[in-house]
Amino acid sequence: MTLDPTATRAEDLNALVGILSNAVNIITAEYAKEDHVVPSLDSTEPGPFDAPENMSAVLSNAVRTVEAACAQLSFAVASPGHVMTNKSYGYYEPSALLVVCNAKVADILLSKPDGMHISEIAKASGLDQGKLGRIIRMLVTKHCFREVKPDVFANNRLSIKLLSTDPVSGLVAHMADEVQKGAAFFNEALSDPKSSHSSLVTDTSFARAHGCAVFDYYESPEGKKRLDVKRFSQAMVGWGAVTGKSNLSKAYPWSACRPGTTVCDVGGGNGHVTLDLVRSMPQLKIIVQDTPSVMEQAKELWGKDKSDFVHSNSVRFEAIDFLKDAPVASCDFYYLRHVLHDWPDSECLKILQNIRKAVQLSNEFVLQHAVRGSGVEEAPEPLLPNFGMGRVRLYQQDMNMMNLFHSKERTLQEFIGISEKCGFRFVKLWDGGESSVIEFEVI
Repeated sequence: MTLDPTATRAEDLNALVGILSNAVNIITAEYAKEDHVVPSLDSTEPGPFDAPENMSAVLSNAVRTVEAACAQLSFAVASPGHVMTNKSYGYYEPSALLVVCNAKVADILLSKPDGMHISEIAKASGLDQGKLGRIIRMLVTKHCFREVKPDVFANNRLSIKLLSTDPVSGLVAHMADEVQKGAAFFNEALSDPKSSHSSLVTDTSFARAHGCAVFDYYESPEGKKRLDVKRFSQAMVGWGAVTGKSNLSKAYPWSACRPGTTVCDVGGGNGHVTLDLVRSMPQLKIIVQDTPSVMEQAKELWGKDKSDFVHSNSVRFEAIDFLKDAPVASCDFYYLRHVLHDWPDSECLKILQNIRKAVQLSNEFVLQHAVRGSGVEEAPEPLLPNFGMGRVRLYQQDMNMMNLFHSKERTLQEFIGISEKCGFRFVKLWDGGESSVIEFEVI
């Protein structure tokens, strides 16, 4: 009998099991180094390495390997029809997450570590008992929440991130609501000759779903009525937490900077990333620049809660339209974080050209972005070289950028290409895990 050369070989399955076992041993050893154990899924206490910036490179790589190997192993042995059907049902998970976020189910369960009957959860949330119970049980099957006994549910390590006070819940609801509605129109936007080859933000699948471009949506009566604007701001903080906003201080050698070094955070929102930076590197001076409305919100936020930084002049806020205006001139560093992925190449060139107007020969330009093909070591065979499910979020975020802006997550060479057109030379890629730091100098 001739064997099909494309068939999964037993040695491949054994190799996946071996890779998985080795990665698990590394993870338990990394926790043991710090006198910790790997948290139980049933726990609601934060783990020591939940924040990406707290993970060592060794631990991060091992976790990525476990995610990749588990997925590939299950897909290799399961029925292809079952796998593809399960994938096609995928939209029900974010839909269910949106229900429990809006109903604040995690908040309701917070004071009930031993669980609460679905009748009481439904009463507190105002939702139908039978329907809500089915939604929560589906999430339990995905390891979000736990069913301690029939119809009695409690929080766990995953569902606790859905607390209304946790920015990750804002991110989850944002993605599960208006973003998912936009993604549902991918096929229509791509198959329509008018929008298929367009790079206009008014021709995106999001715009097709909502009748307007993404930022116009958040200024619309519908967007404001649904409190999506406030949730969007919370979602951006949540995205920073998921991708490791505090890793900026670790991924780049700021400690070598002289006292008084100025960092201009262009498009920095409320400044939550560079303000974390100045906490750990108090010798720095930070200038945050974004739209006038965002800057007013930032001043109010930091004037109330973090006034020491503002009063000491360690941080200041200035309005800018970075598509039209140059940032504050002659800062030592110009920093862009997760800005360029919102824009097609034509608009990125405008942003970078405006930054170039402000940059002097001795200044540095620093990007922080997720980078496709960033040079992170390839996964061992037989895993996919890019770690598959271990790095899938990067590729999903690339789809997200297409949905919202007709833009994309870029490779290192693509970042270098558009930057060189604006007078910058690539210096170094500083591996920051979820978000790498790319350093440029003036040509």
